[in-house]
Amino acid sequence: MLKAVFWDMDGTLIDSEPYWHESELRLAAAHGGYWDEALAWQGSGTPVPQVARQMIERGTALTVEEISKGMVDYVAQQERLRMPWIPGVLDVLRSLAAARIPSVLVTTSPRNLAQNLVAQAPEGVFAGYICGDDDVAKKPDPAPYLAAGKLLGIGADMMPYCVAVEDSMSGLRSAAASGATTIAQTGYMRADTSNGPQYASIRGYQGVTTETFERFVRERVAGASGAAGISGAAGAASNPR
Repeated sequence: MLKAVFWDMDGTLIDSEPYWHESELRLAAAHGGYWDEALAWQGSGTPVPQVARQMIERGTALTVEEISKGMVDYVAQQERLRMPWIPGVLDVLRSLAAARIPSVLVTTSPRNLAQNLVAQAPEGVFAGYICGDDDVAKKPDPAPYLAAGKLLGIGADMMPYCVAVEDSMSGLRSAAASGATTIAQTGYMRADTSNGPQYASIRGYQGVTTETFERFVRERVAGASGAAGISGAAGAASNPR
């Protein structure tokens, strides 16, 4: 019954928010701006240009383009050195690949970051990716997830048979609006998504397998009432971009 699993990147596959925060703090300090950890967390889950505009409002003497490039370049460098995979997620990806269930990365991050993650993942676990450089509307629009389905030959009518794993409210709205069976990953974020549109929530990936996602799809398609949930290992809290 499960056709595919679509994955957001930051805070869902990888715990990358510390890299983004470091990039912001370094840029602000070097160019006359004020920025702190609290402001960095407030920007988590929002597009990089929006964070850049907020940094400029607080005195960072660079353009939106310069800040955005500086942030992405720094994060790309750090991720090339060490991809901060969330504990247990590689086992889930391998479980899906062994069951011949394709995974697709769906991220608003630029192509170089998406390609770097796919390249560092176990061989064959990703069937492709949709990224921020693609010509599709951005989250919370459902377009990225519908594009991921199209990549696999899955139409809108079959999206309920696909699982989408997200962690930000913007991403959850995007995935849910596409029709996918949307699962909130709550173990690596600070924003409250308890009132989001997801079908179920998980905290970490302990105990999560292909059968877990299959069950969510089966129950949702059958019209099971209530939002199911399972408890998993909670890592250090961090929030996705």
